[in-house]
Amino acid sequence: MILESILALSLPSTGGLWMAAQVLTSLSLLVFVHELGHFLAAKYFGMKVDKFYIFFDAWGKKLWSKKIGETEYGIGWLPLGGYVKIAGMIDESMDKDAMKGEPEEWEFRSKPAWQRFIVMIGGIVMNLIVGYLIFVMFFAYFQGDYLAADQLKDGMKVHEMGEKYGLQDHDVITEVNGRKIDRWTDALGQEAVFGSTLTVQRGAETVQVAIPDTAFSLRQSGYEIATPYWADVKVGQVRPASQAEACGLKDGDLIKKLNGKEIPNFWEFQELKGKEEGVSLQLEVERDGKRMNISCVTDTAGLIGFAPSFSYRGHNGFKDYSWGEISKYAWQDGVNAIYYNAKAFGMMFMGKLNPVESLQSPIGIAKIFGAEWQWDRFWYLTGLISFILAFMNILPIPALDGGHMLFILIEVIIGRRLSDEFLERAQVLGMLILLPLMFFILAKDAWFDIIKPILGL
Repeated sequence: MILESILALSLPSTGGLWMAAQVLTSLSLLVFVHELGHFLAAKYFGMKVDKFYIFFDAWGKKLWSKKIGETEYGIGWLPLGGYVKIAGMIDESMDKDAMKGEPEEWEFRSKPAWQRFIVMIGGIVMNLIVGYLIFVMFFAYFQGDYLAADQLKDGMKVHEMGEKYGLQDHDVITEVNGRKIDRWTDALGQEAVFGSTLTVQRGAETVQVAIPDTAFSLRQSGYEIATPYWADVKVGQVRPASQAEACGLKDGDLIKKLNGKEIPNFWEFQELKGKEEGVSLQLEVERDGKRMNISCVTDTAGLIGFAPSFSYRGHNGFKDYSWGEISKYAWQDGVNAIYYNAKAFGMMFMGKLNPVESLQSPIGIAKIFGAEWQWDRFWYLTGLISFILAFMNILPIPALDGGHMLFILIEVIIGRRLSDEFLERAQVLGMLILLPLMFFILAKDAWFDIIKPILGL
């Protein structure tokens, strides 16, 4: 595959192939279920379906095809979507010859408006259903539990970004926009960073803290507002040639004591360690269930030399998801993904969000999946993309499902069919909008993620 080859250039071969394999598997699944929604609705209403393709067979080139009955099933070479070619419908194929004759009873154009509308919304509905079911599976079998917001008795460690908004160490967030939260992930989740008012318990005092919508773009750049205060002092990765490596610390070690004092959280470890150079530290470390003592000395920056891995698993702040909560949050998180993607689009049009940084091609999505195949991450991202595809397809842009649905609604309102000539021109206009945008995003990701690293720029 072309995309797979491109990705392999920018990363170690195995990592690039795993990224490509994940994004292609995910998109293939979601394109299939989306087009299946159109296909099933069309067949139910007695319409003839000429083609069912995963990915586009642009310029007649395809990887595989087989005709079964009246329908040709196939896989195209261009992984930017897929299509179902329904007889008597003006679509991506721009097959004008098929529209010259009188409408046949099995054609799309001969069916009543409500049936055509259901056919067009069928793909969106399928993406919503599949996204919801994937999230249900994710919460039930991969995540299983959540960090309860009301168990964070020590509150959170506020980082520089959060301090600017008025948050303080040990604050406990209880509500977002007046809504009580149960999960810590909702305290500073999408709703919060798109502009919100946080209700914060600060000792005996309850205060309101305003978070501007610019927090979302900063979050995208890698900044964090705050993290739970009692994170374990876990060694995520020992830096090469560091004091941590010299003294024998290993990835995954848990630092339980510093100079004989119990360490309840990472932030107190930082404060107790200090920032001076050449300080001798006596560490009691837990490794594979066994405790050992390790002596370290801080470097010129006052550091030991490891990247922490924030883990909260040793604490009783986690609660198992009930089936009711799984059902609730699977739908809530999916709907939020749609809502805040719509809000992000609005922010891009208002100039509050940089579209170059925000829009992702399959290359950019592949990097999010990562160089290792982790099933929990794969299914979460696949469910998320399914909800986002539903949103993208409902946009009222000609050539998208939303554009077709809009024209059907206009037809119902004005009481007459729109001409084939108008629909053909609208289809061309939509493609002139979408194709340059898609190739721009693809070229942008190729430049930043592939070409610049290769050239060392």
